[in-house]
Amino acid sequence: MKKFLFWFLAFIITIGAALYQRMTGPTHPYRSQVQIESSDISFRLPRSHETEKDCEVRIPTDIEGIQGHLLYKRFKTSDDWTQIAMTQDEEGLIASLPHQPAAGKLAYQVVLTHKERDYPLTGKDPIVIRFKGHVPDYVLVPHILIMFLAMLFSTRAGIAALDPKSNPRKLVWWTVGLLFAGGMILGPVVQHFAFGAFWTGIPFGTDLTDNKTLIAMIGWILALIMGRKGKPARGWILGASALLLVIYLIPHSLLGSELDYSKINRP
Repeated sequence: MKKFLFWFLAFIITIGAALYQRMTGPTHPYRSQVQIESSDISFRLPRSHETEKDCEVRIPTDIEGIQGHLLYKRFKTSDDWTQIAMTQDEEGLIASLPHQPAAGKLAYQVVLTHKERDYPLTGKDPIVIRFKGHVPDYVLVPHILIMFLAMLFSTRAGIAALDPKSNPRKLVWWTVGLLFAGGMILGPVVQHFAFGAFWTGIPFGTDLTDNKTLIAMIGWILALIMGRKGKPARGWILGASALLLVIYLIPHSLLGSELDYSKINRP
């Protein structure tokens, strides 16, 4: 019964950390609402899209006489803002952002107009969308599943390290194996499909996702080494488990791959 409760606790912690990471990341859709007269318009603005096609930006509204326009420019450039009018269909207002190369970003704003009053949906600050290549499900699904299991076994090992009657050694081996397979093998494959490079962390770049994986891997390898010859190494295991949890709480894709437009010609 105690083992079941420990696994259940580890599962709850893992689910919570994974959801928090996804929901707070800079590529998670921007959601909010704006009130125009007596109507509340709830909207969702994309912050991630694939490179193969333009990205639709849609504002669901049936307010009579409402108009809108989309402003955009390449991120971190001196480009002028491009403005395009949104068109009306049966679901609301719609316009499209032009697709960009892998890791390319656009800053954009949506402004609604009703009775000569403007309503900027994101205030004074634009939001940023990043484009990525298509990652096949046969790569992405195993990557996500194995990384989830790595976090689950890591958390369970940390709980076991707190119990003097438990032996967390097997859990350490499972965590190291899963983290290596999901983060150090499948992770770079996902990165290559999405952004054209297998590794953009240390020593080749500053990609935070790659660097987080590397730090977590080092932490768990140290825990594994310190527990050789049957040593409990409970402090090292607990530290590695806490380290991976902290890493999971860092928003996903923060400081991720970013195209330097100064190195390419404007299309």
